[in-house]
Amino acid sequence: MKFLVTGGAGFIGSEFVRQAVDKGYRVVVVDKLSYAGDLRRLQEVAGDISFYRCDVCNREFVEHIFDREKPDVVVHFAAESHVDRSILDASPFLDTNVKGTCILLDASKRHGVDLFINISTDEVYGDLSDEGRFTEEMPLKPNSPYSVSKAAADMLGRAYFRTYGLPVVTLRPSNNYGPWQYPEKLIPVIILRAVNDEPVPVYGTGMNVREWLFVSDCVRAVFAAVERGKAGEVYNIGSGEERRNIEVVKRVLSLLGKSEDLIKFVKDRPGHDYRYSLDATKAKTELGWNPEVDFERGIKLTVDWFVNNLEWLMEKRRELEDFWSRVYK
Repeated sequence: MKFLVTGGAGFIGSEFVRQAVDKGYRVVVVDKLSYAGDLRRLQEVAGDISFYRCDVCNREFVEHIFDREKPDVVVHFAAESHVDRSILDASPFLDTNVKGTCILLDASKRHGVDLFINISTDEVYGDLSDEGRFTEEMPLKPNSPYSVSKAAADMLGRAYFRTYGLPVVTLRPSNNYGPWQYPEKLIPVIILRAVNDEPVPVYGTGMNVREWLFVSDCVRAVFAAVERGKAGEVYNIGSGEERRNIEVVKRVLSLLGKSEDLIKFVKDRPGHDYRYSLDATKAKTELGWNPEVDFERGIKLTVDWFVNNLEWLMEKRRELEDFWSRVYK
């Protein structure tokens, strides 16, 4: 089996690539190497993969790659994925997440791929109060430009399955975290700021709730979907590990041996969703998947990795100064 993995130099995509190589699969990686992409994530498997630097919005180049590589399965991770950036400028999210997905679906249809795995997000459902969980049957109510673009990509996958019979499986994971995550997301931001004894920004009062999924568990769910997923179906991939943002911040500071005095509450994100929580029963029963890494173990692994890779983390910090000045006010 040959996988074509878009966004394979990204945070979650690279974890999938590393696991796929370890399992003995042939892997083709497509990544435009934007600010969030980094080939160092693939160093250990560089000799075992084929790599194309390509924007998924480049239809001609995408078609060339499909013609040359003839993949059996497409796993589509490539996306603009940070809500704050989508609030500042929605256009790149519509380009990559909607147009790019459409181009990949067209190429997959033309080449008759066996399976197209579309990686979505829990954010397409909108948000919840303190009660309840999202099921796959719930209507989509996205609230940010990012989540709107991902909902549109989901609906394209649904349409290509229904209209053309393309075997599309959609996965909606909860918040991923772990080694190699780009430090614009909450956990690596906490670490990066705290190790420099800088204020750690927390939106609003920090009471927003997220469900935290360790990246290796997310990727195990993708393989389960490849093996046992049913075309046309949607699967929620949730850990059940819910935490308020302020709890996450305090736990990371504790692991770093840093004072909670570093916490600085900042103006809340516009349209900030309160809570996400997934009912993952369908994935557990139909895919035979269960998360293996609980939050306490996962957060320790994550903090340790970043502490041991501070050079990489500090390099990324230099890229973020302007962005931070625009969002943390």
